[in-house]
Amino acid sequence: MANEKTVVGSVRPSQLLWTYGPGALVDLPNLSVITSGIDIWQKERCAVITEARLLAAVQQRLGAQVESLRMAPFSKSETSDRLSAEARVGVPVRPFPRWLRCVKCGLLAPYDNGLFELKENPYRPESTRFVHAGCRGSDGKLPAKDADAVPARMLLACRNGHLDDFPWHWFVHSGPSTCRGTLRFFESGASLQTENLWVRCDKCEAAKSLAQAFGKAGKENLPGCRGRHPHLDRFDHECDEDARAVLLGATNSWFPVSISALAIPRPNASPLQQIIIDHWDDFADVEDVGELKGTIKALTKRGEAAGLDAHTPEAVWAAIEAHRSGADAEDEDEPDIKGPEWRVLTDPTPVNDYPNFLSEETPPPASFQSVIARVLLLKRLREVNALLGFTRVESPDEVGATGSGPTWAPLSSSRPDWVPANQVHGEGIFIQFDEAAIAAWELNPAVQQADARLRGGHKGWRNRRHLSPAEAGYPGARYVLLHTLAHLLIRELALECGYNAASIRERIYASVSDEGNQAGFIIYTAAADSDGTLGGLVELGKPENLERLFTQALRRARICSSDPLCAEHDPQKDQSLHAAACHACSFVAETSCESSNRYLDRAMVVPTVQNAATAFFQDA
Repeated sequence: MANEKTVVGSVRPSQLLWTYGPGALVDLPNLSVITSGIDIWQKERCAVITEARLLAAVQQRLGAQVESLRMAPFSKSETSDRLSAEARVGVPVRPFPRWLRCVKCGLLAPYDNGLFELKENPYRPESTRFVHAGCRGSDGKLPAKDADAVPARMLLACRNGHLDDFPWHWFVHSGPSTCRGTLRFFESGASLQTENLWVRCDKCEAAKSLAQAFGKAGKENLPGCRGRHPHLDRFDHECDEDARAVLLGATNSWFPVSISALAIPRPNASPLQQIIIDHWDDFADVEDVGELKGTIKALTKRGEAAGLDAHTPEAVWAAIEAHRSGADAEDEDEPDIKGPEWRVLTDPTPVNDYPNFLSEETPPPASFQSVIARVLLLKRLREVNALLGFTRVESPDEVGATGSGPTWAPLSSSRPDWVPANQVHGEGIFIQFDEAAIAAWELNPAVQQADARLRGGHKGWRNRRHLSPAEAGYPGARYVLLHTLAHLLIRELALECGYNAASIRERIYASVSDEGNQAGFIIYTAAADSDGTLGGLVELGKPENLERLFTQALRRARICSSDPLCAEHDPQKDQSLHAAACHACSFVAETSCESSNRYLDRAMVVPTVQNAATAFFQDA
């Protein structure tokens, strides 16, 4: 909505976490709007998502005042009257940037100075637009006629998460000026290169090319950052970062900082205890057995809490009391969110919790039994994602690394008591590798040299971005091996499983600690509806299929169409975060990778034309 009254478009709920969250720009057909902070969202319309481990992780990062994870508000009916209150349920937005450009005469001005009018259409929200009323063209000689006004496609952003309108008056007049003439946008050549795009003042005739807004010239022609958060309608007191020009729609204007967890059954919990844990929001306020009977009836009517009807209300009440007193509690404050998942996945007896988690052990592929310790077919899984904040200009360094990297911009004006979240259901394959084989490979001197080169690239990458300490965040050779292998397998699975390649994701377990080492990964698909559980991925995890796909993936990885350049790439020279990896061989969609296609090296997986000594699979 613009001003909470006009419906201007729609997006999928999941996009409010990954693409169009608070502070992000939504480039609609005729408008550009910015999603407002969550403190003015309709909280009562945001359904609660229950996932205790993820909520505890969010509280560790944002504070104990965070009470819940909630979905984005949405209308439950697509057929309601367009003028009804139900049709107006949604996420609040406001027009941004404020500056608009008339497509006929080139007039450049803020939308709220009275020169432009908003044309609403409640029955076709996508056609809502601003117009320059009575425009007579650039020479003023054409018949008066409304002309479309489109957003000016230049903005200012900085690494501290601030976003501001482009300072058109400052830019044209080369600094502060008393001139307040109207501005015009015009083109001076056939191409749309920035040097051919100009802005001119009608009054003093000062003019400047937009090429002067970028690079070194931009530092001289642009003012300092004002510390603006337009999604919060707030300015920070000061900002020491340089503001830089960005284009409307540029991918570096908003990077989400999110955290995710798999909904896993609690080890050793009885089926009734697990039901209480999964639906604690429904049971938390129940005061006696009489009230509990109504809650059980409501859950049964909604088709939730499968298996609850097998227990008497008295038994359910006893389980609620035990959970409330903490008698069945585990430590929810564990800093490593993947640790409990790893313990469940490697439990000798596969544990299940329908409908959130169903697993079945299957034999490893015969040719790889010396290196693969376990394969689990995850027939159902639920992933919950939560949004913590966002960055601009540069992507977040690491999830949860609040001490370095770009500053996280806040989701609300005050400390949030809830954060946006979503849950998706899917299926997957878990592969655990033999710890002894991984440990022996890590001791290989050639592997240690390759690891040192990647560590040097990581250190240079952080130094170039003025991040400290320079050594922080490097995941190690074990992670690089497992991460690259997961990418190779994702590319192979995408050809046969029937799912879109961008919908297949990875979850890497490569931690090394006193509690025990991890060596494995999950490749899974997740969707907001039942499409993620059609069985296509699980079928390919069976021994005969997985062996063929593993073999094909390893053979393809030996030679890249970009070799020898790809195989010879040295991360230390260009301060990058990958070695022998590129779009032709190892990169996957950004939605699939948990670390933005960083820390990859296929030479650690298979022999390449440049390096044969570091490969984990020497005979591939």
